[in-house]
Amino acid sequence: MAFNNLRKLAVFALSAAMIVSLGACGTSEKSDSTASGDSESSSNTTGYDVSGVTKDDDIAAMLPESVTKDGKLTVGMDTSYAPAEFLAEDGKTPIGFDVDIAKALANMFGLEALPQTSNFDSIIPSIGTKYDIGISSFTITPERMEAVDFVSMFKAGSTWVVKKGNPNKVDASDLCGLKVAVQTGTTQEEEVNAAAKQCKADGKSEVQILSNKLQTDVTTNVATGKADVFYAIAQTEDTLEALGEDVGVTKEAVAIRKGDSDTAKAVQAALQKLMDDGTYMKILKHWGVENGAIDKAEINPTDLG
Repeated sequence: MAFNNLRKLAVFALSAAMIVSLGACGTSEKSDSTASGDSESSSNTTGYDVSGVTKDDDIAAMLPESVTKDGKLTVGMDTSYAPAEFLAEDGKTPIGFDVDIAKALANMFGLEALPQTSNFDSIIPSIGTKYDIGISSFTITPERMEAVDFVSMFKAGSTWVVKKGNPNKVDASDLCGLKVAVQTGTTQEEEVNAAAKQCKADGKSEVQILSNKLQTDVTTNVATGKADVFYAIAQTEDTLEALGEDVGVTKEAVAIRKGDSDTAKAVQAALQKLMDDGTYMKILKHWGVENGAIDKAEINPTDLG
């Protein structure tokens, strides 16, 4: 999972013990109270109202019975990754821009949206059985495309995050000898593992990798000093800061069961309609992440930049 640039957002209460401000994608430097600079911006603790999105009979008819038979669109997502998908203050209600997009898709299909919290690394293997689709800030990679089909919906990159003031003088170009926190099953984990192997091959100090199922735990490891740096997007308002510029900007996508061309085409058509009628951009502006917008939903795109 990854995003574009860090910017301040409203503070979310993730637990009684930890209040964090989580970075968003986009390059806006506007204040918390004016995330999008217009009336469509609102408190980032509630979702965008997609009740105005109504069923499109033609697009709905494209979905196979395997998806429509229960009247629900069941969506797998890792709800520890604000502002894309995370839990509201009640600790159980999924919110975020990915959640809003999922709800808008369900409305267009004439289905009830059913976001389901899952560990990030278990979502893709469960698509087509436990989940109809997966929406969880999935970057498109060749390895993942062997397991699922994708419909592009966003673009994002990664940012290194360290304790405020960078007390350990971390240099992101040389991870050897550092403790690095990553989320399990992400592309960041793959990249850190590759860096660790290179350090070992070069005879340098080993990289200590702290891999966690939840992004919130990754953040805590750095905020409390258990790790030196992490490679993701979340930052704690007073204790963490971004290190350097974004890297690896690429497309994110809805994940669909491999070979299920009917569902892929329906999701593509629905996403494209949301893009064309302005709903998609309104959702992104609501969360202050409009700089990650794309204008074309594609099935298994080859241009990932």
